[in-house]
Amino acid sequence: MGPYQPMLSEYPRSEFGKQQRRFQYSWFKKFPWLEYSPSKDAVFCFPCYLFESGKSQQSAFTVEGFKSWKHVNDGGKCAFLSHEGGSNSVHNTSSNLVVDLMNVTRHIDKVMNRESSEQIQKNRLRLTATIESVRWLSLQACALRGHDESLDSQNRGNFIEMLKLLGKWNDSIANVILEKAPGNAKYTSPEVQKEILHIIGNRVRNKIRDEIGDSKFCILVDEAKDISNKEQMAIIFRFVDVNGVLRERFFQIVHVNDTTAATLKKEICNVLTRYNLEINNMRGQGYDGASNMSGIFNGLQALFLKDCPYAYYVHCFAHRLQLALVTAAEKEISIWLFFSNLTTIINLMTSSKRNTELQSAQANEIARSIADGERELGRGANQIGNLQRPGTTQKLSLDRKISKLP
Repeated sequence: MGPYQPMLSEYPRSEFGKQQRRFQYSWFKKFPWLEYSPSKDAVFCFPCYLFESGKSQQSAFTVEGFKSWKHVNDGGKCAFLSHEGGSNSVHNTSSNLVVDLMNVTRHIDKVMNRESSEQIQKNRLRLTATIESVRWLSLQACALRGHDESLDSQNRGNFIEMLKLLGKWNDSIANVILEKAPGNAKYTSPEVQKEILHIIGNRVRNKIRDEIGDSKFCILVDEAKDISNKEQMAIIFRFVDVNGVLRERFFQIVHVNDTTAATLKKEICNVLTRYNLEINNMRGQGYDGASNMSGIFNGLQALFLKDCPYAYYVHCFAHRLQLALVTAAEKEISIWLFFSNLTTIINLMTSSKRNTELQSAQANEIARSIADGERELGRGANQIGNLQRPGTTQKLSLDRKISKLP
């Protein structure tokens, strides 16, 4: 609120020898730091009274009060001017502190709030860059982490290299990510990446759950070992949405300790319960023909039929066709010889030197065919592939797909 400067109709007079003097209101304009005490008929220095530290050097202006009016208009010896002193005087130092006090924007709480708000914006921008990088890499089924993510590495992995690319095109991002981020808020650790993937996965599953609504649904389940030799169970929902369109949605991969029917049923029921899907609404089951899945007494389909008699089991047509083809092929000598020789040829050609020569010959053959007009041009056409080992079951291809999942 500033110094107390009352405007009185008449200030008290004081005798100084044969003269009477009194305080003048005009002094407030000339010395705005003054404040007047009517009870003491004295003036004080407002800044020094607030901020003078230690023992007062001029107690007349801070403790006792100054009222020697004859020494005010005394030219260069004016008491008020003497009190002000030079630029580094105690009075001017205190006056600067008063200016800071009156400036609300420089109060400590405002400064802390402003810095906190700026830090929040930086954290949000840093986290947004991390989320978008994880989202894009997961959409493209790319690995996030690299073999060597140290500062000296030439390639720190897809995730960090993606962040560096974003920073290269946006200075605001570049100023808050990686080495320029606080040590406790980089948002690049594997734990943060997994948490973001988990959140994104939950949002996708909730979206699928909204599509299902109260409709009846079928489940398609199969299991296979991933590259770390852990058994993983894939769950797919098949349903008709509110628009009458048949949908088939991959829902989740669940790690199971074993492949017994009871364990598989328990894990599937946990997923259904977590997303509020009732077993009574199940109208179909699709598995392979293994005994733990199709057994009429203790198989997975039999356990679900006990809970819902309308959840009819259908042996997967792809598995049935594959089994029929394998059985028929094994009885035909020419086909058996063909695949046996094919395996030998692939084993011979997959060495690095022979494989390179084979790809070179294939590239030359494709170029010749294009030049002769025997091949059509187009996006994704005429690509050079690799030799794949033949297998008698489709689980080999399924294993490769699951092993590539992030």
